[in-house]
Amino acid sequence: MKRYAQKRFYEWSPAIAYSVGLMASDGCLSKDRRHVDLTSVDIEQLENFAKAIGRAPSISKKTGRVDGQAQQAYRIQFSDTAYYDFLVQLGLTPNKSRGIGPLDIPDEYYSHFLRGIFDGDGSTYGYYDKRWRSSFMFYVQFTSASKIFLEYLLQSNRRLLNVQGGSIHGLGSSGAFNLSFGKVDSVILYNAMYKDSDGLLLIRKRRKLEGFISLHGNGIITSNARVL
Repeated sequence: MKRYAQKRFYEWSPAIAYSVGLMASDGCLSKDRRHVDLTSVDIEQLENFAKAIGRAPSISKKTGRVDGQAQQAYRIQFSDTAYYDFLVQLGLTPNKSRGIGPLDIPDEYYSHFLRGIFDGDGSTYGYYDKRWRSSFMFYVQFTSASKIFLEYLLQSNRRLLNVQGGSIHGLGSSGAFNLSFGKVDSVILYNAMYKDSDGLLLIRKRRKLEGFISLHGNGIITSNARVL
């Protein structure tokens, strides 16, 4: 059976790597081996995804419930067998939430892939630790239902980005896991993820992390994602 009516080609680039990160976190591959789905509460994320893959799919609204409360989300769904097969070759599968493991991401594009993961399932938080005067703590973390996938991210961050720490812990009855990095490693991750991002990022997440870095030792963010 012919897989392509009009064949498209997907080759590695920073933008494609970013799109893979979004799909690995918030995306879904249909069992029909054709359709790709990405759902997010951030319409900016879907707009970035469309730009990254060079398509203009329609964005629809989707209402779900979180903790009993209605929540508005947005969704992109389209048929693209070439992109579908590209993702499958990397290690993504339908119903990937708990089954996702290491992905075949070229080293030179890993930081762009990680930014996509961060925009999808990443977060950052900070606080002043009362045990030490004027001690501001902040963390970058990645959440997944697959501990194996987080172990892959941890080892890749150490090997490719030279982070020194990182730890994985369970989130109780939810069955999910968090991979967390302290403030020194968080600065390293910031520099890696936002260097040469070409505008493919969630602004609110970058600004939040920038704010924490600025509070840490009066750090100053420069235009090329370095911290002085």
